[in-house]
Amino acid sequence: MRKISNVFYITIALIVVTVGYGVFASESFETITMNAKNFVASSFGWYYLLLLSLLLLLSIFLIFSPYGKIRLGKDTDRPEFSTVTWIAMLFSAGMGIGLVFYGAAEPLSHFVNPATEDPNTDEAFKEGLRESFHHWGLHVWAMYGIVALSLAYFQFRKDAPGLISATLKPIFGKKMDGPWGIFVDVLAVFATAFGVATTLGFGAVQINAGLNYLFGIEIGTFSQFIIIAIVTVLFIISASSGLSKGIKYLSNTNLVLAVLLLAFVVVLGPTLLILNMFTESLGGYVGNLVQMSLRTAPLNAGNQQWLFDWTIFYWAWWISWAPFVSMFIARVSKGRTIREFMVGVLLAPTLLCAFWFSTFGTTAVDMQRSGLADIASSSSELVVFEMFNEMPWSFIISIIAILLIASFFVTSADSATFVLGMQSTYGSLTPPTSVKMIWGIIQSSIALILLSVGGLAALQNTIIIAALPFSFVMLLMVISLMKELRREKNKRR
Repeated sequence: MRKISNVFYITIALIVVTVGYGVFASESFETITMNAKNFVASSFGWYYLLLLSLLLLLSIFLIFSPYGKIRLGKDTDRPEFSTVTWIAMLFSAGMGIGLVFYGAAEPLSHFVNPATEDPNTDEAFKEGLRESFHHWGLHVWAMYGIVALSLAYFQFRKDAPGLISATLKPIFGKKMDGPWGIFVDVLAVFATAFGVATTLGFGAVQINAGLNYLFGIEIGTFSQFIIIAIVTVLFIISASSGLSKGIKYLSNTNLVLAVLLLAFVVVLGPTLLILNMFTESLGGYVGNLVQMSLRTAPLNAGNQQWLFDWTIFYWAWWISWAPFVSMFIARVSKGRTIREFMVGVLLAPTLLCAFWFSTFGTTAVDMQRSGLADIASSSSELVVFEMFNEMPWSFIISIIAILLIASFFVTSADSATFVLGMQSTYGSLTPPTSVKMIWGIIQSSIALILLSVGGLAALQNTIIIAALPFSFVMLLMVISLMKELRREKNKRR
């Protein structure tokens, strides 16, 4: 078995301390993390907005620059996965459960409690979709893309280990082989373990809500324990089968189920309104992109609080997910050119997410406006099932949704065990199954323990706080990548 690095032991020790604090002093833990999260949002919100805008501009530059011809690997390397499978993998790892959880709930929430418009109006409807596109669109995928590009470039073209710390060697040299390198990698692994554990917790809550809605299965810790236990067994089985089998097949399954669910809602929902709102909102999103990207509302306390609760929260949340998602994207992107990579990562998931929110959000808001159902008063995990309840074939659609959540659930956990295995075995592209299994059990245990004491909110705050130091690592990765790309270009002259 390959040697396990110190990153593995240090991170597990930090996890034990954090989870222990969350269990034995849950109220104190939640208070401290909430205060810290609010401080980060109020003091660094402007920084997050500028950072993600910078990464989007850099992504566009790389597509049109001469660097776009450089291949992520040797010049003779070609992609390991087909374009459809590759996009399915991006989609599954990058958003997954969140799309089902928030697809109807977020636009509906913006309609009832909008950022700047009057509630429950046509303008609030349009703004709600634009904001949903913004929170799940170009900025997020640009951030994932740049971090993944840096990892893939150094790993496959420069033969560096698949570690975050390895991408910083052009700046810091051998210092990244010592304590500073360990610190960077521990930060990445810590954010990944807790980020995925939180998602597992939310996924279990939504599956539990769906099963309760359909079959009357009790909502509670015991039901969620059974759900997580079953899913844990499934993703460990998948993880043991390797990247080219387990995650590949799961990602393709996700895509099929997602398209099927989407088609049902488009056809059975207000089809023409969905298509018109998608077109209108996409134009509004692109047309207002600069203003939305840099809005801080310094003179409007109400709007500023909305930004803290939504946009700034999302930017920090996505940054905390960057180590996991970007490492996975990098691993499955070997052989593609920088131009092909950045176009695929930016456009395909952004358009898929935009159409998803248009479909689910428009259907939910239309029901709310028409008085067909007051689904806005439901909890987030139940909104989508309340919406299905008012549609034909509601039982079948709900079953497909639960299967999709479960499939996304397994894929995210499987992808995360692979990434965590890489990071704790010196960047190995084929981490041992035993290490992946250990990380899988750890992630599930974190989710179960914190669900049992109601600590998921505090855990969410914790990883958002961890996003701040990692954002500085991201900036260094950008500098390092551009330095090395410029050096390679000069060598070719």
